[in-house]
Amino acid sequence: MISLREFLPEDASALVELLNNHNVTRYLSSRMPTPYSEDDANWWISTGSKVGIVRAITLNDELIGCVGAEPGLFEGCRSAEIGYWLGEPFWGAGYASQATNALTDMIFSTTDIVRIYGTVFDPNKASMHVLEKCGFQREGIFHNACYKNGEFYDKHVFAKVQL
Repeated sequence: MISLREFLPEDASALVELLNNHNVTRYLSSRMPTPYSEDDANWWISTGSKVGIVRAITLNDELIGCVGAEPGLFEGCRSAEIGYWLGEPFWGAGYASQATNALTDMIFSTTDIVRIYGTVFDPNKASMHVLEKCGFQREGIFHNACYKNGEFYDKHVFAKVQL
């Protein structure tokens, strides 16, 4: 069973190890530095992870990934965009779904956010499956909406709305 917690200084080396894997970062935002350095990890722990609602995903107290949601602004202030990643050794065990469900439940029960949405690059079928498994519904596909590493990708948008 996974746990969610704040990032800690001792997570730096695991962040560097896990995020220097192309398979992990391939469909993440270009905001993620590549290569990922110790300085990047320290900035993330002290500053970056404090923006929005961000949690480290741990298994037996070991950092295995991250899940977070960034609330919108102005008229989008009751929505939040969710994102997550797991280290490759931890794929396929349901941890991303557990973390996504836990963060979604926490947000709906402790904030005034009523809509959580996630965007997924077209080839990332595993991430689409995570959102669908967690009760998110596909709202649309934005064709050629993402450009990363010289390639265009369709962006799939999934959302879960608290009624």
